[in-house]
Amino acid sequence: MFMLVDADRRIRRISENAADYFNREATDLLGMSVNDVVDDATLRQVDAVATSYGSNAEARCACTTTLPGFDLPFDVIASLAGDQVIVEFEAAMTRPFSFRDLYTVVRQAVSRMESATSIEELTQFAAEEVRRFTGYDRVKVYRFDANWNGRTIAESRAEHMPSFLGLHFPASDIPAQARRLYTTSRIRQIPDIHYKPVPILSRETEPVDLSYSILRSVSPVHIQYLKNMGVGASMSVSILRNGNLWGLIACHHASPITLSFEVRAACDYVAQVLALQVAALEAAEAAQARIRYASLRTSLLARIAGAEDFVQAMAASPQQLLGLTDATGAALVFDDRTLLVGATPSREQVAGLLRWIEGRSAEDVFATQSIAPVYPPAAAYEDKACGVIAINISRTRPSWVLWFRPEVIQTVNWAGDPRKVGSDSDASAAPEVPRALTPRNSFDQWKETVRHQSLAWSTFEIESAAEMRDAIVRIVLKRAEELAALTGELQRTNRELEAFSYSVSHDLRAPFRHIVGYSELLQKRTSNLDDTSRRYLRTITDSARFAGTLVDGLLAFSQMSRTALRPMEIDMRRLVDEVIGEVQMAEAGSRTITWHVGELPNVIADVTMLRSAVRNLLSNAVKYTRPKPEAIVEVGHRVEGNEDVFLVRDNGAGFDPRYRDKLFGVFQRLHRMEDFEGTGIGLANVRRTIERHGGRTWAESALGEGATFYFSLPRKTQQQDPAHGRSETDTAR
Repeated sequence: MFMLVDADRRIRRISENAADYFNREATDLLGMSVNDVVDDATLRQVDAVATSYGSNAEARCACTTTLPGFDLPFDVIASLAGDQVIVEFEAAMTRPFSFRDLYTVVRQAVSRMESATSIEELTQFAAEEVRRFTGYDRVKVYRFDANWNGRTIAESRAEHMPSFLGLHFPASDIPAQARRLYTTSRIRQIPDIHYKPVPILSRETEPVDLSYSILRSVSPVHIQYLKNMGVGASMSVSILRNGNLWGLIACHHASPITLSFEVRAACDYVAQVLALQVAALEAAEAAQARIRYASLRTSLLARIAGAEDFVQAMAASPQQLLGLTDATGAALVFDDRTLLVGATPSREQVAGLLRWIEGRSAEDVFATQSIAPVYPPAAAYEDKACGVIAINISRTRPSWVLWFRPEVIQTVNWAGDPRKVGSDSDASAAPEVPRALTPRNSFDQWKETVRHQSLAWSTFEIESAAEMRDAIVRIVLKRAEELAALTGELQRTNRELEAFSYSVSHDLRAPFRHIVGYSELLQKRTSNLDDTSRRYLRTITDSARFAGTLVDGLLAFSQMSRTALRPMEIDMRRLVDEVIGEVQMAEAGSRTITWHVGELPNVIADVTMLRSAVRNLLSNAVKYTRPKPEAIVEVGHRVEGNEDVFLVRDNGAGFDPRYRDKLFGVFQRLHRMEDFEGTGIGLANVRRTIERHGGRTWAESALGEGATFYFSLPRKTQQQDPAHGRSETDTAR
């Protein structure tokens, strides 16, 4: 049941079936105060939802209530329509999950999706998880292309449901108006395609925006479309990437099925997580692509910067030149010279193509994957140059670089013939007679052979070509000498750094090992040494060991800033327990250590780096409690603003608080080497690790009273937005 309530709490519109709920004619309810038909508790909940919207009008469940004469409760769902409130009563479904169980189910689904390493794997996980907790017969993930054609990229289905995996659907199946509604209202459920629409009654004529109404009827064309598909119920959940419609999670069932508001909201949350993960995977893919193209560009620029003839130098580096755009051929046209690399048209054909491009495009970068339809002479060499990227280096004289790709003949599998709009009748019959908009009847696989197209140029490849143009214009042509000098200096510096690293890692470490080894051998072979000589040998051995440890620490410290972070979700309690086990094993049961570990949250961090930092802190706590008969070490946590703050507290030697700022510096020690061994690098590594994760480190102590070391990490957050409703035509279900 549907009603529209104005700011004065008067009912302005109401569905005709209200008579079944309130035992009076629906027309009699128009103009009445909503207080007369809804109890005060329900009204307060609706008011609370309506006043909390701000600029967000999506549908939210206000409460569950009962109506006179009905044994079953109703969910009361509120949404905004301008300055008025839509109040809808939906029969409350039997909850298949408690809130706790639903949270667990969704958390498991999200965790599985977070483990995906590709969009294909991610969307398949999403389809399987949504089907698992909704019970639909078929759940598919449907992705739009640049022309709004869709393709099923993932699917989970019962055996009796036909598969749509890999099939394409034409843009006409979901026209622009419907796509706008999918962007506005993320969830649209049709529990039973055989429902009968109920009119909305009103004494007013002005239109009302019912986009967020969850009970609003859908288009009869869409209902017939589902019937033709053999579906008894459906639900679609929008996948919005950066506010734009990326795809849909489409759910189908052979018979009627209704989901509770909570389960629909869970589906919406899964779709939002899917969108975030898609964005993350695409961003990672983009970053890798940009790094790869940047590396090739840098390599090519280094070659041509020091060359007298940079055009010849480019042609002499085919791997880098073609790799800039993943092309199979390239042409370098400068003045009256044309150099060809890889599979290309002839010089004459390249010249004709360039004349056409110069006359057609004023842009510095021109790109197409299908040149022949717009430049017919190109049909003669589509086997070499069907797709083209061209960059213009100079407007004053002919200076171009072109990249080519050959034609790739593709087979596209459609769910039905996309050329047939309406029915399966002959599309060529009486084309001049307008036909009513009707859904197609067939979803059988129909194969289309696509020709006269190369593989599409990606955004990154076009950007790579544009950036190469900028590099040539701004660097190579104008500052060739400066770039050559800079390249030489950088190469020399890199060689020196590499030599230094090698010296530290090999030339320095090996002698220290030799000193330790031969000192130990000498102690074993010489039995008549006096005490002083043996002490000298032990000092040599211990000093060499310490120097080797110091070199290892320096290497670890220097590598800390160069190692790429690999963030993932970490169970801090499990990590701390594992490190405690390692620390206790190192002590080999020689002392009594009491551990107090509090509740610890999950965090997002690089597990290897964070484990090293925790190990340093716990090892220090154990080390500085050695003078105590019983070591007590506490690991705790608290929340401060947007940070998770962790602490490691011990009852050990402590330190003078005046020197707390020196603790985390390299080689900083506040105790004598004779009392406590160490290199003074461990805490510096802790600080560098935590700072790379966006956190802080600090410490508190007093001499002889133990110490507390703190570090913080940005909190792991989850976003969960309420579900949207549906909107199609001006009737209600």
